[in-house]
Amino acid sequence: MARVILTPELEQEIDKQFKEDSVNVFKLLLTLENNPKKGKALCHVGSIVLKELKYKSYRFYFITNGYKVKFLKPEQLKDLLIKFIRMSDKKTQSNVISEIKVMLRRLGNQGFEDHKTS
Repeated sequence: MARVILTPELEQEIDKQFKEDSVNVFKLLLTLENNPKKGKALCHVGSIVLKELKYKSYRFYFITNGYKVKFLKPEQLKDLLIKFIRMSDKKTQSNVISEIKVMLRRLGNQGFEDHKTS
């Protein structure tokens, strides 16, 4: 089972945007714990893959180790960390993806691996 974490900023944004429907959004995001290959791959930066999940007209962006997701069987992905970092609507989708790519290139694997489980 993969581990899913959300940035505190994203949690607040989801609560603010979706109010009582936020429970359904969080359930959707947490489905990745049991199905980590879910989501549409948008780009790779080194070994990190940026993917998205859709909920109504919104997109939720997360990063994970692309090599593990691609090559391991689901039962072998217990140490996989999936980190949700941003959300957007259709209008801001392109800008948000560009910002994430820039951030990932600056941080490299270091910014992602700081949250590895022991």
